[in-house]
Amino acid sequence: MDWSELRARFLVDEDEAILALHKPAGISVTGERHDSDLVELAAAAGETLYPVHRIDKVTSGLVLLAKELGAHGQLTRQFNKQTAAKAYLAIVASSELPDTGVIDLPLSVGRKNRVRIAAPRESIRREADRWFVADADLLDTKNYPSRTDFATVLRRDDYAVLALRPITGRRHQIRVQLAWIGHPIVGDPLFDKSGAHERTYLHSWRLGLTADWRTPPELALEATPDAEFWRPIQAEPGEADELLCRARELRRGLG
Repeated sequence: MDWSELRARFLVDEDEAILALHKPAGISVTGERHDSDLVELAAAAGETLYPVHRIDKVTSGLVLLAKELGAHGQLTRQFNKQTAAKAYLAIVASSELPDTGVIDLPLSVGRKNRVRIAAPRESIRREADRWFVADADLLDTKNYPSRTDFATVLRRDDYAVLALRPITGRRHQIRVQLAWIGHPIVGDPLFDKSGAHERTYLHSWRLGLTADWRTPPELALEATPDAEFWRPIQAEPGEADELLCRARELRRGLG
């Protein structure tokens, strides 16, 4: 797919300063060494874009890019200060999560640059609906405080649909935290080696940021998952819309 086709097909919002796309799973935002990525495709077509944030190659959904450096600086500062309102959807291989929860587990980088929880797996504790590790159990390495809040939208068979709010924005944060508490994302190649699923069921769903060049001065963006995203739970026609309505209600409760 060339840039003009991809840009038109997956456009979510655009103005003089930003471009928001609904990225399909399987293409990187930037920094791809062995294949094309969004920024490279745009550059090859003569358009310079600056990523405001990144989502993993295997993750589908909302990606925000800046067309000019002033907007880029304003928007990235909100991510850095953790004031950007982010929401994700995920389907996990478990139906035993609580209605709401907090995963407060710091991350570190282990062998082969792999992201992991910055403590032994057996030291992860759960009190009420919060997962954490004691400071005394942290590994003797640099660690990065990382928190994800979630609400359970649906339980069906051996799966659950989650609405997630990552407070921090660490690399692989949602994927690693869910896997280490025993609820991995379906089809995640970091933790599922079965090859039974065609994609990873993690979706960048919504973004809310301040944008002083707009009237009103805000960005409220949403990328609706396509029908393929709901495949593990075999959602009936029309059910996906009901799940998104419920996810919006539950997401408001996460702050």
